[in-house]
Amino acid sequence: MVQPIPYLAFDGTCAEAMRFYAQVLRGTLGIMTNRQSPFADRCPPEHLDRVMHARLELEDGTSLYAGDCPSGMPYQGIHGVSIALNYDSVEKAQQVFEALAEGGTVTMPFSDTFWAKKFGMVKDRFGCHWVVNGEMIDVRLAD
Repeated sequence: MVQPIPYLAFDGTCAEAMRFYAQVLRGTLGIMTNRQSPFADRCPPEHLDRVMHARLELEDGTSLYAGDCPSGMPYQGIHGVSIALNYDSVEKAQQVFEALAEGGTVTMPFSDTFWAKKFGMVKDRFGCHWVVNGEMIDVRLAD
């Protein structure tokens, strides 16, 4: 079974971001730094404590992956993608939306829409874009 998994790139803030996401999204986090990796001896010393790979496993078994940008690779920020979160309750969706918005920028306020009872969009303080839906409404999409 193929399961698309978002893989986020950060520029030295991966560990902090993923710990925040683990708290907000209530998941189990595993982190490997460059220092802990098999190629630590080939890593520039200033990058040894950066995250080589992080995996956040959520309660439903889905995952979110991330890492810090490798040395020598220009960091361009997180752009062109948003991570959508669908919750069964408006209350839980609003709680997550507000937590993600702390220190970030609300790009669409949490409000009514036709595909969910509530929906909002936010760019969090780490530069990740989120779409948060509460209580989805069945909407027929064209084939």
